[in-house]
Amino acid sequence: MEQAKLNSLKKTAAQIRLDILEEVHAASSGHPGGSLSIAEIITYLYFEEMNVDPANPKWADRDRFVLSKGHTAPALYAALAEKGFFSKDELCKLRHVDSFLQGHPDMKGTAGIDMSTGSLGLGFSTACGMALAAKIDGKDYRTYTIVGDGESEEGQVWEAAMFAAHYKLDNLCVILDWNGLQIDGPVTEVMNPTPHDKKFEAFGFHVISIDGHDFDAIEAAFAEAKSVKGKPTVIIAKTVKGKGVSYMENQVGWHGSAPNDEQYAQGVAEIKATM
Repeated sequence: MEQAKLNSLKKTAAQIRLDILEEVHAASSGHPGGSLSIAEIITYLYFEEMNVDPANPKWADRDRFVLSKGHTAPALYAALAEKGFFSKDELCKLRHVDSFLQGHPDMKGTAGIDMSTGSLGLGFSTACGMALAAKIDGKDYRTYTIVGDGESEEGQVWEAAMFAAHYKLDNLCVILDWNGLQIDGPVTEVMNPTPHDKKFEAFGFHVISIDGHDFDAIEAAFAEAKSVKGKPTVIIAKTVKGKGVSYMENQVGWHGSAPNDEQYAQGVAEIKATM
């Protein structure tokens, strides 16, 4: 990847991290840990990979995106605002009564949201339906979905995986955010779903494993996914929960907690130091 492009993506990811902190701090609630872990992935999706138009959010031929781990909506909202789907001034209203930015994505109230999510496993299944619809309609758009590692303990995830392989949904790309932590602790201790690679392969997926914070690896993975024919692809992205904020990194307590004023200031300073 050329340096100018890499620098631009890194700057955008850092801005998204700043916006995530602003959102959850202003709301005094939310899910910062898993939002921060997908900053690079969601940056690449919206600013390089996906064919979307902020001026026409319901464009029929747009690529679809479903945030199956819907509790990490702050990351999605930050990306949508940065892309121009709505004003960035709205971000500080997250979870407020008069805001369209709910705690989980709402397709009826927020421009750019393709599916309301929050019930874990549901988003993956919906993404499968979108991908199949494209096949039936003879459309070229692709469907992307981010699934949480804790979410992969849901049986519905594996029903969806079976469906995707059965219908040969090579226009579907699943990104598994493998940060290793869920609300109750380490994923492998709560209900161990590993090995993800062998399981997805057994279900009929093309499997790619990457560092989910490395833009070169992310770019190569999405390019490889597009080249695969006859089967869906899963990108297993190894990430750090709370990435970019030192006191949040790999700390399960930041799954669903908001920073206080002092912690917010520290997090902002740390992220800005990388820009």
